[in-house]
Amino acid sequence: MATINPVCPLSDPDYRRIQAFLQKEAGITLGPAKKPLVVGRLGKRLRVRDCGDYDTYLRLLDTDAAERQQAVDLLTTNETYFFREAKHFAFLGEQIIPQRAKQVDLRIWSAACSSGEEPYSIAMVLAERRGRGWEILASDLSTRVLASAARGIYPLERAEKIPKAYLKHYCLRGVGPQEGSFSIVPDLRKAIHFSQINLNSTLPSVGDFDVIFLRNVLIYFDPPAKKTICSRLLARLRPGGYFIVGHSESLNGIAGGLRLVQPAVYQKD
Repeated sequence: MATINPVCPLSDPDYRRIQAFLQKEAGITLGPAKKPLVVGRLGKRLRVRDCGDYDTYLRLLDTDAAERQQAVDLLTTNETYFFREAKHFAFLGEQIIPQRAKQVDLRIWSAACSSGEEPYSIAMVLAERRGRGWEILASDLSTRVLASAARGIYPLERAEKIPKAYLKHYCLRGVGPQEGSFSIVPDLRKAIHFSQINLNSTLPSVGDFDVIFLRNVLIYFDPPAKKTICSRLLARLRPGGYFIVGHSESLNGIAGGLRLVQPAVYQKD
């Protein structure tokens, strides 16, 4: 077994190789400030795969497809929480759902769902305000977080932002071996379709949507990639549909055919 340091140093040339790797695999740009994050997330993989340095690990990525996916998962997973940017969910419940009360099917896409908090938050609002006649597609690049999202089990402290009425109706407190956690009720879990989708490549056949959530994702892409991704997703948004991004993001100069309805909420012409 190779002997490696507890924290293997990452040289600037090897960091540039990792930047190029992630740009190629996911279209995501890693800035210089992300170097400590890369060390923190990939360091364990070097130990698991018995790689004495990053050069060895990068050469492994050239030949091992499963390890490439693992590396992409680790480098693209972002922290999220239930009802993040709560005004978006208020807009969904108070504006979008009533506007489409007579519509037979309401389709929503959580396009970068991470570990599932966003689509489950959407589902709680739909179940409470609309009842039936809705569908959610939840996608992410990471197979690891998608598997976690589909299970719908979270540490109890993650329930902090869930409104009490929703917590009572749509969450189950763990007991016995599951003590200290909670789960999403089965009916809500079954209503969401989880799928691996790379937004930086040609989309699979997903149909058209009334609302697309793409929040706190575009900040990781360079301007050309942002334009391409938005164009790709907007082609799947129905006329009059809503495109929702993160509060720190703007579509100015990125996408046309939209009007700003409220901060970070756009409507397609």
